[in-house]
Amino acid sequence: MELFTTHVIKALEPGPHVVFIAGVHGDEYEPMLATEQLQHLLPNELRKGTVTLVGVANQSAFLRSARCGEDLLDLARTCPGKPDGSLTERVASDLSKLIETADYLIDLHTGGVMFDIAPLAGYMLHPDKTILARQRKMAWACGLPIVWGTEPTPKGRTLSVARDAGIPAIYLEYGGGTGIRTQVVTAYQQACLNVLALLGLVTATYSPQPESVVFWVEDYRDHSGYLQAMMPSPIDGIFVGEVSPGGFVKQGIAGEKSSISLMEPRPMYFVIKTEWRFCAGNW
Repeated sequence: MELFTTHVIKALEPGPHVVFIAGVHGDEYEPMLATEQLQHLLPNELRKGTVTLVGVANQSAFLRSARCGEDLLDLARTCPGKPDGSLTERVASDLSKLIETADYLIDLHTGGVMFDIAPLAGYMLHPDKTILARQRKMAWACGLPIVWGTEPTPKGRTLSVARDAGIPAIYLEYGGGTGIRTQVVTAYQQACLNVLALLGLVTATYSPQPESVVFWVEDYRDHSGYLQAMMPSPIDGIFVGEVSPGGFVKQGIAGEKSSISLMEPRPMYFVIKTEWRFCAGNW
């Protein structure tokens, strides 16, 4: 029995195999809609190679409207999984096998209902310089404001599978919260087409637009790729911020937690926030 549905679009001319994955978390809807739109666009646009689209990788989580499925395992921490394990482990196993057939991987995410994330294209700082250079080009091609490379050791991810198989891979993050943000769907559709154009797979010609990237960092520090663990909240409460994700936080800008005013002591770039409620030690 198939644990997730794939849509394969194959051009007449041979070329690379590109895999797009959405729905690793069941509450991240815009990537699912973007891959659905690509299903309709690519049959007329793909001139060489093969594209495989996974619209809802984690169907159990989708049915729960949640990040994780019925066994409460996080699919993004479970790869390469186990073929005879729990549901999420079996999905991870099948997904990992699909990734290993790819020449390039793009994994699309949002912050789900818990997080709100500034638009970014990310990649692992792969030890192979050729793969790393390809990942940089893919990330920059997406046209999102943030390009973020992080240390390459995390386990359990789709990108971990790609790393171990020597496959250039990037992930996208944008938005989150409740409701559907159409600008995220549009941005993701264009980002995917840009990568395909960069690789020469579609009729459109890729034109670099470096001015679209406003923040680029490569962070080799340990655990730099663990967004949820890097900056835990020191207190409980409801936070009302003055700056939205994607904006620069200047020194001295105030944020308010319930009735307590907090003053930011240093400048920073605002990438991700929890949706309003937070607990000490978490986001």
